[in-house]
Amino acid sequence: MREHSSDKHTDTGTVEASPASPEAVTGDAEPSAGSAGDAPAPPAASWGALFAKPHRTAVIVMAGGVALYAMNLYFTASLLPSVVAELGGRQFYAWASTAYLIAAVTATMFTGRVLGARGSGGSYVIAYLVFAAGTALAACSPAMQLLVAGRAVQGLGAGLLTGLGFATIRAVLPSELWTRATGLVSAMFGVGTLFGPALGGLFAQFGAWRAAFAALAGVAILLVFVTARALPRERPEQPARTPIPFPSIVALAVTAALLSLSSTLSGAWIPLTIAGALALLLLFFALDARNPNGVLPRLAYVRGNPLKWVYLTVAGLCAGITAENFIPLFGQQLAGASPIVAGILGAAPSVGWTTAQVLSVSAGERMARARVRTGPVVVVAGFAAYGLLQRADAGWADLAIWAVLLFLAGAGVGMAYPHLSVAAMRASDDPAEGAKAAAAVSTTQLVAFTLTSAIAGNLLAFGGDSPLASAQWLILGVTALTALGIPAALLAMRGRREAGRERV
Repeated sequence: MREHSSDKHTDTGTVEASPASPEAVTGDAEPSAGSAGDAPAPPAASWGALFAKPHRTAVIVMAGGVALYAMNLYFTASLLPSVVAELGGRQFYAWASTAYLIAAVTATMFTGRVLGARGSGGSYVIAYLVFAAGTALAACSPAMQLLVAGRAVQGLGAGLLTGLGFATIRAVLPSELWTRATGLVSAMFGVGTLFGPALGGLFAQFGAWRAAFAALAGVAILLVFVTARALPRERPEQPARTPIPFPSIVALAVTAALLSLSSTLSGAWIPLTIAGALALLLLFFALDARNPNGVLPRLAYVRGNPLKWVYLTVAGLCAGITAENFIPLFGQQLAGASPIVAGILGAAPSVGWTTAQVLSVSAGERMARARVRTGPVVVVAGFAAYGLLQRADAGWADLAIWAVLLFLAGAGVGMAYPHLSVAAMRASDDPAEGAKAAAAVSTTQLVAFTLTSAIAGNLLAFGGDSPLASAQWLILGVTALTALGIPAALLAMRGRREAGRERV
């Protein structure tokens, strides 16, 4: 792709997209349809247009970054038993994931500012190099403490990658491709869940966890070279110098850390730690609402703007999908399934998510609103039925029913998610605010994953020594969190419809 300035500096530290068209992105004029020897152009909003030559490599970079983040999360989960067996440090087992997620949440908050300072191409190069550095550190770690540090560095790069995956769409693609591009980038979370555990397990089978991290670092370096050809590398003439909301970031990071810590405590310390985490979460919103350069766009705190409900719907959907981390465990404990079968069962929500998302992105405006309203209901119904049908002496028939219900729950996420991302992009007519709103979708997603994972540890403990009770506590508890997305989706779409009428 030819270099062309499609990123403009704004005083908010986010990226303002120039009027998006194939010509604006590539710098080349479209040949006329009647030119001799030219193949017919694909429809403007088709999958063919998204993967056409002007956009193909940029789409690979954006989707590849999110896939790398998602796959690494589950990839490492399969490797950790082998890591601990060699290095020791079992007490740091949970922190290998916690450090990664907290760092990723923090990094997504800098997405808009990095884009404003470095442009699309420069931002992706930084993100991939940071991810590769953390992965290399993990591969060379002589002790578990250093591996946790490497995972934190990995998380910083991964957080930037997932934030850039959504925010860059507006800058480098024409508006008619936003929904399909968002659907593709979001589907990478499902792809990561499908292939991450299998690939990690394959390396772990041969005790080659260091080679696994080295291979992942190699992929990141390869994507650096792809980025150099795919995205604009020009720096803005005047880099953004907006204040960074450190108080908000610290409050949110400590909230996640406390919730993670609470699952390892006992007695009165559990409710005290959770209460402290909730107080810090409220403090985060109070600080962020008063900060003109906060983590979330100002529009999220404006009365009457639907953006806050869009984010709450995203959080509800992602809270539900977090349960898939524990599904293989329940499959083995309650149905006696082999690790491979239990892993396939755990992938069912992601298969549903990916399948429904691919089918949903072509929906028109009215149908998109209907799918956003329906999606959380489907997720809650699928997970609630799955939780209620848990039994200690489950057999193959139960596994089949569970798989169908989990696929259904994942499909609920997929049918709504791409339209929520586009709703966030269109929450403002100001391109800078639209870019920040898009980046905050991934921030919301990561925050929901992190906080729900921490809460899930406590729900699991409520079941005591009973695998059945633990499974029901966790699944139904997470389902209750997901139910918050049902009224939020109704308010998000009502607000979007009213905003559309006002523009008319």
